[in-house]
Amino acid sequence: MSNLSCPIGKFDSSAPITEQSRANAIWDLAQLPEKLRTAVNGLNDAQLDTPYRPDGWTVRQLVHHLADSHLNAFTRVRLALTEDNPTIKPYLEKRWAELSDSRTLAIEPSLQILDGVHARLVAMLRSLDAAEFARTVVHPEQGRKMSVDLITSLYGWHSRHHVRHITALREREGW
Repeated sequence: MSNLSCPIGKFDSSAPITEQSRANAIWDLAQLPEKLRTAVNGLNDAQLDTPYRPDGWTVRQLVHHLADSHLNAFTRVRLALTEDNPTIKPYLEKRWAELSDSRTLAIEPSLQILDGVHARLVAMLRSLDAAEFARTVVHPEQGRKMSVDLITSLYGWHSRHHVRHITALREREGW
């Protein structure tokens, strides 16, 4: 059985970022809204409320988490592009996932958020030059600077990571 926590492997923040890996990450970001919609298509409420792994979030929470997380990514990239090494605000994603809307709200509003955020994020990323991809934010909990390149790579991986959680659950359950 594949690793239920990291079905596509862990993100490697030390991997070199090339033009091709950057293009791949942007492609992953561009594809997320459609791939996520495909992954959740036809799921009923009971299935949406099924954890993707023991002690994991439900599919519903994953969808809302993606919207929350990628809104933050969009903001972080914009901050990096408009300010000099701004310190970003971390958030407690596990607590966000436990809020009532994350546990009970229909997923369509978050799917719509991802449609809009990703349309803008991908358009923005496709317009950047190498110097802009090198701009940074400071993550206070990690104690390091994160470049737009690294953020792009991380969230490209994050897109594939959570879609795979859902598709792997569907495969295991025969949905």
